[in-house]
Amino acid sequence: MDLSFKVSARIAKPVAEVFEAVVNPDHLSRYFTTGGAKGRIETGATVYWDFHDFPGAFPVHVMEVEPERRIVLRWAATDCAAEAGDVQAGEAQSGSYDTTVTMTFEPLDGGTRTLVSIAEAGWRQTPEGLQASYGNCQGWMQMACAMKAWLEHGINLREGMFK
Repeated sequence: MDLSFKVSARIAKPVAEVFEAVVNPDHLSRYFTTGGAKGRIETGATVYWDFHDFPGAFPVHVMEVEPERRIVLRWAATDCAAEAGDVQAGEAQSGSYDTTVTMTFEPLDGGTRTLVSIAEAGWRQTPEGLQASYGNCQGWMQMACAMKAWLEHGINLREGMFK
């Protein structure tokens, strides 16, 4: 069994605006990375995301960016190590490996709305890998909901949620 998932959300903004909300660290820090984002998402870059619920900046490796269409990222699979307190989030550990995140952006309704889909795959087929995949699925759905609320209404759903 391949441990992977895909979540989607429809946002009532054009693709260019939704895409910029993801690739621009200033925008991403307003609704998703509760501890902040550093670095613009561009092919070949390594950016850093920090979250209050998992302190310590996560390095995120940008594999591919197709403007206003697709983003492919790789980052360390936690396999619940951070939740168990074994290591700080973002730290390398023995036997660590990466998962792949693919975000796609599709225009809807003549370009006035956007379908954002986020897929992640690559966990080890272990109970810990399964648990980590569930946690990330939850996190990406929260990200999609938070982005929708931020872009459409200026509301930060994650503010105060984790600290």
